[in-house]
Amino acid sequence: MSTIESVLKEDRVFYPSEEFVKQANISGMQAYRDLCAKAEADYEGFWAELARKHITWSKPFTEVLDDSRAPFVKWFADGELNPSYNCIDRHLADKADKTALIFERDDGTSERISYQELHDRVCQVSNALKQLGVTKGDRVIIYMPMIAEAVIAMQACARIGAIHSVVFGGFSSGAVKDRAKDAEAKVIITANESVRGGKRSPLKATVDEALSSNECPALEHVLVYQRTDTEINWVEGRDIWWHDIVDQQAKTCEPVPLNAEDPLFVLYTSGSTGKPKGVEHHVGGYLLGAAVTMHWVFDYKPTDVYWCTADVGWITGHTYICYGPLLVGATQVVFEGVPTYPDASRFWSMIEKHKVTTFYTAPTAIRSLIKLGDDLPEKFDLSSLRLLGSVGEPINPEAWIWYYEKVGGSRCPIVDTWWQTETGSNSIAPLPGAFPIKPGSCTLPLPGIMADIVDESGQSVPQGHGGSLVIRRPFPSLLRTVYKDDARFVSTYFPDEFGNKLYLAGDSAATDDDGYIRIMGRIDDVLNVSGHRLGTMEIESALVAHPLVAEAAVVGKPHEVKGESVVAFVMLKGERPTGEEATKIAAELKAWVAKEIGKIAQPDDIRFGENLPKTRSGKIMRRLLRSLAKGETVTQDISTLENPHVMEQLSQSA
Repeated sequence: MSTIESVLKEDRVFYPSEEFVKQANISGMQAYRDLCAKAEADYEGFWAELARKHITWSKPFTEVLDDSRAPFVKWFADGELNPSYNCIDRHLADKADKTALIFERDDGTSERISYQELHDRVCQVSNALKQLGVTKGDRVIIYMPMIAEAVIAMQACARIGAIHSVVFGGFSSGAVKDRAKDAEAKVIITANESVRGGKRSPLKATVDEALSSNECPALEHVLVYQRTDTEINWVEGRDIWWHDIVDQQAKTCEPVPLNAEDPLFVLYTSGSTGKPKGVEHHVGGYLLGAAVTMHWVFDYKPTDVYWCTADVGWITGHTYICYGPLLVGATQVVFEGVPTYPDASRFWSMIEKHKVTTFYTAPTAIRSLIKLGDDLPEKFDLSSLRLLGSVGEPINPEAWIWYYEKVGGSRCPIVDTWWQTETGSNSIAPLPGAFPIKPGSCTLPLPGIMADIVDESGQSVPQGHGGSLVIRRPFPSLLRTVYKDDARFVSTYFPDEFGNKLYLAGDSAATDDDGYIRIMGRIDDVLNVSGHRLGTMEIESALVAHPLVAEAAVVGKPHEVKGESVVAFVMLKGERPTGEEATKIAAELKAWVAKEIGKIAQPDDIRFGENLPKTRSGKIMRRLLRSLAKGETVTQDISTLENPHVMEQLSQSA
């Protein structure tokens, strides 16, 4: 086995302040090691203690882990609880008047919703769903803008034991149809329109289109929230206005006791091939992961104002908006808009306005904000911040440093979190009051997460080498299966080559001399250049470290001598260069990568675009870049791209 080479060295280390360490929920490295030792010594006892501490059970569990049918496992299988009760009702005795949600609309107006108000509104929607015939186990598609009502709808489903499947509001009608069809949804909850960045987008019309082919026979109703005054098409008998049915409902609704292993939601994630996978999460284990990581990774304090900028259409919005913050009784910001509207200072002005203490966003957002206004954060009072977080992809060291210095004022630890839709909650991440932090590293596995880096035979690779990231033991928040497709669950995540025993994350990773983990990219983003296996992320980080570069994506293309050659797609901080200027900057960047990493990683081909092809959620569409690199005609669907026009730019070499 040739291990994946890790060639990017990062020597900078940042220590949490004494003040932060003193107040931290997990304080100092020894406290982390003690937790890990506890999990090693008594794995089931470790998780059972946490489950009793962080979750309120209507019927306590006596069984902890049943792995007799591994990889199909059960956690706390004879226990009962309700997610909505855990997120709302249990706080009412002492937090009824505490703000649960600060909802800021696209236009800058905001409303504060207390835990009592949230309870009342969730109960009303639960009762409305019951009136529409929704019962425990029925599937409900939620296709909503990023508004408070999206969170309310998710909680309302959980309250009555309906299984929600949220579809990101930027997805097309085909995506809605596929998911509603696969889930056999009984109801779709949507809005007439969404409002983002001052623009309106049709949601209800998209749902109408999705249902026009009559491929969703299980569907009975479409519940429509009126977000704008735009008129919409109406199907009598099927369509129901939210205000017509919800507003007249009682503000009490008994939470339905659910078994810990009842499904809570199905969230579809695109596979590299074939139809999307319905990742299925179950009630008890998932909620435990969300609650524990709020305490450990986000160091939650009752005085915090927490803000995760994700959309509820993604797993981050499920765990760190809808469930995690509410489980711990937090006050959080829910934001409808985009970071660049009405101008590039929107995030910073909101942090100042709402006195945000904990800010969790994606590297893509950070890099685009650097490009739009490197000095903007300094114009706002960001002194309320005490903790920053990064999610979604590895953060390159230079963006990390900017985030640390310019946004956090060099005083806020950054929790660079590695996890997946499938893991349900943060799995490898710094504990901010315990770990020295290195830019670009998600540091160490959380206590109870038995992560490892292995070669093709499943053997651990030596420290300092790279390989495939795996998790050796099941943990509570890990997915239970792929919805209606157990065989795909096993073949994708517990493959035969690892004896169906190791969870294969699909990422390549390496450790450094301290055992810190650095994610090097997806396994299918590993390049083999002249016998050297290089992670694309490392080359991307080197490129982004150049003062001219805002963002970069690297792919491989076949090369008759080297096996593969490196192709870099680059967005500069300034204008897109053309002609001689492009050639000159390309040569400069090639030399830079050679200096930063080594000649082996130097791109053979650099192409400039005013942006990179991204989905509406900000993810770079690497499969399209791979086609462009090879000079193939792009036949894939590009309708979900935010910016299809850049494809032409990126097809031209500098």
